[in-house]
Amino acid sequence: MKLGFIGAGRIGRPMIGRLVAAGHQVHVLDRSEAAREAVAAAGAIPVDDVATLAEGAQAVLLCPYSDTQVKEIALDGDLIDAMEPGTLLVIHTTGSPLTATAIAERARAKDIEVVDAPISGGPHNIEAGAVTLYTGATEAGLERARPVLSAYGDPIVHLGTTGAGQQVKLLNNAVFAANIGVIAEAVRLAGELGLDEGAVLRGITNGSGNSMALGGAANAGSIATFGKAVGEFVGKDIAVVKQVAAQLGVDLGVMEGPHQVLADLLLPEHRALLLADASA
Repeated sequence: MKLGFIGAGRIGRPMIGRLVAAGHQVHVLDRSEAAREAVAAAGAIPVDDVATLAEGAQAVLLCPYSDTQVKEIALDGDLIDAMEPGTLLVIHTTGSPLTATAIAERARAKDIEVVDAPISGGPHNIEAGAVTLYTGATEAGLERARPVLSAYGDPIVHLGTTGAGQQVKLLNNAVFAANIGVIAEAVRLAGELGLDEGAVLRGITNGSGNSMALGGAANAGSIATFGKAVGEFVGKDIAVVKQVAAQLGVDLGVMEGPHQVLADLLLPEHRALLLADASA
């Protein structure tokens, strides 16, 4: 397929590599000279504007850093106007389900199918073709997108209509962040008992209390080190979780306590994201 791709960063770049390897022709819009050089080296084609990106593209994939950037591109910008009727728009950035549904509403007038497909995993999962994709789309839309998504996504989990993928990804992130906070509390208690943190983390990873967060902490050597390593993305994503919960009139219940504990592990700039006023 001929594809357009926006956002050749830490997550997007290995996706582009997998798409090229799968035989797709990928045109990439990114303003960074380093990114343009990297995608060209991977066999993709750098372009300078949205019109060139969308020309003849059967699908356009969005993978910028933030939900704000997705809105700037697909709601405030002219991407959808530049896309051809009957094509696909895939949103990989974790953000608000309300953004995904607003984009889908705008795209509907041009018969453009919107698939929200936030990921769970990192660059190493993408490179292995085994990153989880939480998808929201019609059955027909997902099947049309599957030849693209399967280049790096496995499993591809269909959760409902557009927006559902974002909702479940945000819940996943809320649970992951709460797990980190709970582990931090367990480490605090272990310290009071005179236990070695590394030994405790290794021990629990071999028991029923194991989790992905715990495995990450054990590999990092401490929960503080792991918290700082994932802080940028966890802080950003939990800020979105809180904002969406406020917009929908729901609360995070007992997860808010562990999230507060997690905040104390993060670097100041990432802590500020996590603790930001959700109504702002």
